[in-house]
Amino acid sequence: MATTHRLELTDQTLREWDAKVISSGPDGIVLDRSAFYPGGGGQPADLGVLLWQGVQTRIAGVRKGDELYLIPAEGDPLPPAGIPVRGAIEDERRTSLMRTHSGLHVLCGVVFRDYGCLVTGGNMEPGVARMDFNLPEVPPGFKEAVEDACNAEITADRRIDVRTLPRAEAFQIPDIIRTATNLVPPEVEEVRIVDIVGLDTQADGGTHVASTRQIGRLRVAKVENKGRGFRRVRIRIED
Repeated sequence: MATTHRLELTDQTLREWDAKVISSGPDGIVLDRSAFYPGGGGQPADLGVLLWQGVQTRIAGVRKGDELYLIPAEGDPLPPAGIPVRGAIEDERRTSLMRTHSGLHVLCGVVFRDYGCLVTGGNMEPGVARMDFNLPEVPPGFKEAVEDACNAEITADRRIDVRTLPRAEAFQIPDIIRTATNLVPPEVEEVRIVDIVGLDTQADGGTHVASTRQIGRLRVAKVENKGRGFRRVRIRIED
């Protein structure tokens, strides 16, 4: 069991916080409390800094292992164990990733609702993303129809709720897994649920905005044929 209390799972608006260094060494820095998202589900890890005793340590990555390790930028000093620090996340990047991730969930909800397709893969960077679907044939006007439907859901300003449920209760929700393969490990006893109210409810560990209107505008940039009936939809998030 990792010792770091993950603050971002319950407060996705948090950008700065106080913490204590549990350990520090070649593997990275372990804090007792952290809001750095460690990456997963296609969403990259956060970047930011730790401030301590007038010193700045840039955080260039996060690694999940037996602990949550913050990876310092090359050449930056390591804060010693036991010292208090102030953590800060790069706000513009995190906010863009939240908008992008929520945009992908809108896309997923629209394609599942209108075409019955499951997700086979996905990835994102700030403002751009792709999602793969098991769509054997692309209907005429698919690209334009999906973009229009997504932006209608964004304009509807649907609330995005996050909650955690016991595994048995979570899996009673219809279509809680929108991927072709269940990616929730069997040892996970509590499942984090992201619910775009009235559109899309699924298991997810990433960070999101509070409502669809905060996403901005979703542009379907391209629909690609990846073979064997799979289609890749590339999107951009615009202001």
